[in-house]
Amino acid sequence: MTYCIAVSLKEGLVLTSDSRTNAGIDNVSIYSKMHAFETSSDRKLILLSAGNLATTQAVIEQVKRDRKDHAEINVDSVRYLSEAAEYIGRISVEKQHRHLDAGGQNSFNPTATFILAGQIGQDSHAAYLIYPQGNCITTSTQTPYLQIGENKYGKPVLDRFLKIDTPLEEAGRCCLISMDSTMRSNASVGAPVELLIYHKNSLSLDEYYCFQEDNEYLIKLRRMWHEKLKEAFIDLPQFSTEDSRPLPSCQ
Repeated sequence: MTYCIAVSLKEGLVLTSDSRTNAGIDNVSIYSKMHAFETSSDRKLILLSAGNLATTQAVIEQVKRDRKDHAEINVDSVRYLSEAAEYIGRISVEKQHRHLDAGGQNSFNPTATFILAGQIGQDSHAAYLIYPQGNCITTSTQTPYLQIGENKYGKPVLDRFLKIDTPLEEAGRCCLISMDSTMRSNASVGAPVELLIYHKNSLSLDEYYCFQEDNEYLIKLRRMWHEKLKEAFIDLPQFSTEDSRPLPSCQ
């Protein structure tokens, strides 16, 4: 399993992903889920991936080949980010069907989910979630983030703190807390944790971080979050025993 987050704010984008693809007592595989494509100078495109590793790798390789071979539709020829998302969705569906047609076992699941984020030309930056069926959705003012993979553990903190005008650095910390909450509750999500902050109209991917499990900042963030949550919990108002009553019995 994996966990990836894309946040689209007024100031830019914040992208976060873990790097664990398998988990067991003696079987842990690590692959980056954050992929930056080589493109023409007027655009920057980043793809986050979750799901079947063979499918995600096949999709990424096809995108690279299409650009190299100057295919009619490729990451350099599309005019809009939504068009790029639809293009990747079509490739994903094709690769999934090919794996199924190869005669996989009944339990074999070739599905993959992606988040495409970035900016093309003078259009606004954005992020799109691409479903295994090839269709896609984007963020909104009310919900400025997208998640793929093991998303339930890290969602509450995003709902509480992320707004469309949240500063990028603050959103980055929020995403790291969301990731840490997920890693704490699910062993199939793990470090290294990748974080990319994209400033609108910069067409630059220079603010990239990769946090190992023993990273000093990550450990400090995790410890302080735990301590502050514990303090807040202790300070919560207590319910009054005066409001209690006997439990009604079944008649």
